[in-house]
Amino acid sequence: MTEVRAVAGGAVVRSRCATMPVHRRLLDTREGYATAAAEIENFTFHECRRGRSRLDQVVRIPVVAHVVWHDEAQNVDDEQVRSQLDVLNADFRQRNEDWTGVPEVWRSVVADARVEFFLAETDPTGAPTTGITRTRTEVTGFAPEDDAVKSAGSGGVDPWPAERYLNMWICQLSGGVLGYAQFPGGPAETDGVVLLHSAFGTTGTAVAPFDRGRTCTHEVGHWLNLRHIWGDDGDGCGGDDFVSDTPNQAGPNYGRPSFPRVTCDNGPDGDMFMNFMDYTDDDSMVMFTAGQVARMAATLAGPRAALAAGATLTG
Repeated sequence: MTEVRAVAGGAVVRSRCATMPVHRRLLDTREGYATAAAEIENFTFHECRRGRSRLDQVVRIPVVAHVVWHDEAQNVDDEQVRSQLDVLNADFRQRNEDWTGVPEVWRSVVADARVEFFLAETDPTGAPTTGITRTRTEVTGFAPEDDAVKSAGSGGVDPWPAERYLNMWICQLSGGVLGYAQFPGGPAETDGVVLLHSAFGTTGTAVAPFDRGRTCTHEVGHWLNLRHIWGDDGDGCGGDDFVSDTPNQAGPNYGRPSFPRVTCDNGPDGDMFMNFMDYTDDDSMVMFTAGQVARMAATLAGPRAALAAGATLTG
């Protein structure tokens, strides 16, 4: 899905999120990925059907931020990285103040995912680390089609072990893409999320309307096995995000919609466009639902259990 956003001097086309194209590429090219994805969905379905809907304790996930830069301006500073972690911790714990703007009809389903993130304190060898790596590259713009940013051999940087860290690559992305993630079940050597440096965090190079860190919230949602809220069927009404408490809607919403926005005969309340898994501007996406939290909890009990040692699901 693309958005054409008018800006001074012309128009910019933003593809927003390239997670689904990456998912489809892996389905077509990676042996065993389709089977792994199906098994994960089956596990998730049964966990949610049992009513095991949340983690019994907060899971804290170590993050490594790989800053990959060509121009000095792309070398985001530590403060910008920390600002993004602050946003993640607010959004995934329902501590973001703007969630109170959710329409009354959906207030009861807004939920705390009980997931927190912190910059890694030890590297894969056990040595102390800031949780931030910095790599100068000759590549002027990375594309999701080849995951080049995730390999030192193609101008990027190799990931740290995916079973121990959430890898984030912050770089210049090409084609108007703001970010993308890899769903659980994919190859370990490309696991993690990739983010455009100017849609990352709330300071430094972050540029409105993507300067509140919500691109990363959205992509980490994918990394924890959330789908786009409209179910990725184009602008039709037959898609499914596998979550029962998100209304059916016809394609993504952009910008700052007004409530209600009715599509797919989903009146009177319409689309839940303020959900983190839609495509609205950063200041308009503010919530996860209880059903989405259940999917994330199942992911941390299943395919990403190594990152959630000690936590179990409760009803």
